Amino acid sequence: MSRGLHRLPLEKPIYELEDRIAALEAAPLGGQQQEELRKLKRELVEVQKRVFGSLDPWQTVEVARHPDRPKTSDYLGLLFDEFVELHGDRAFGDDPAMLTGFAKLDRHKVLVIGHQKGKTLAERQACHFGCAHPEGYRKAMGKMRLAAKYGLPVICLIDTPGAYPGVGAEERGQAQVIAESMFLMATLPVPVVCVVIGEGGSGGALGIGVGDRVAVLEHAYYSVISPEGCAGILWKGAEHKAEAARALRMRSHDLKTLGVIDAVIEEPPGGAHRDPRQMASRVKNYLVRTLKELLAQPGASLVETRYDKFRAMGRFLEADQASV
Repeated sequence: MSRGLHRLPLEKPIYELEDRIAALEAAPLGGQQQEELRKLKRELVEVQKRVFGSLDPWQTVEVARHPDRPKTSDYLGLLFDEFVELHGDRAFGDDPAMLTGFAKLDRHKVLVIGHQKGKTLAERQACHFGCAHPEGYRKAMGKMRLAAKYGLPVICLIDTPGAYPGVGAEERGQAQVIAESMFLMATLPVPVVCVVIGEGGSGGALGIGVGDRVAVLEHAYYSVISPEGCAGILWKGAEHKAEAARALRMRSHDLKTLGVIDAVIEEPPGGAHRDPRQMASRVKNYLVRTLKELLAQPGASLVETRYDKFRAMGRFLEADQASV
């Protein structure tokens, strides 16, 4: 389990129990102490389930942003074998906020694309906290074309607050390149599976988010805008971020109900940051099962179904006012 320095307020009862367990384990144990230890461990599991089973929308955002939450680089080591990273967009440079490369998942050869936030402060600054530049999306598109050429499935791991919003990025065509990436993904004749592992913010997430299957980890979020950005627009102040998070309906189960995503991947008790290996095992099971299903379908059928799926999003029926 993770015992990092960053502790969320909502995790306080969990850490209190863990501290009591650690103190007992450090002392000589008699029969009574062993029974107390077993009782505390059972209580810890129940508290974890209770706390993380009742997160409000803003708490979900806090968990999704937890510094100890597994990043794309962690999943590369835990999910895949023989990962070979591919660099550069052959136009401007190599964006460290977007990782791409060939890998092996179980018996499948795949292309992996993912946002990278970094772990240390220096890494986060180098990766712009997971906010990719246009060259990152051009890099991703170039590797997608390689996947189509060699008939390899594409797996995208999404974890970004949004695309980089700087002047240089806009001058190099940020909005245009994200649109081009979405268009390319819609037409790829190979299986495309996208998983939101942390933050799924705005066009930065959508730029690698057009897939045959889109899944979201239980305590991740996927939204058109961050709660702070939404609060700034609607209420003219970020202090309304919790209210904005409720209004956006960005949590995994809300998204599944709305039909925006295809699956919710359950997290271990206490969240993915407390047991990255178990989380990776659950993601791997989902990916292997999904690829088996998609690889049985011809490329043309995948493209048609994928297109129809995204075109159907946002449709609604208006009630006949006379009958209301």
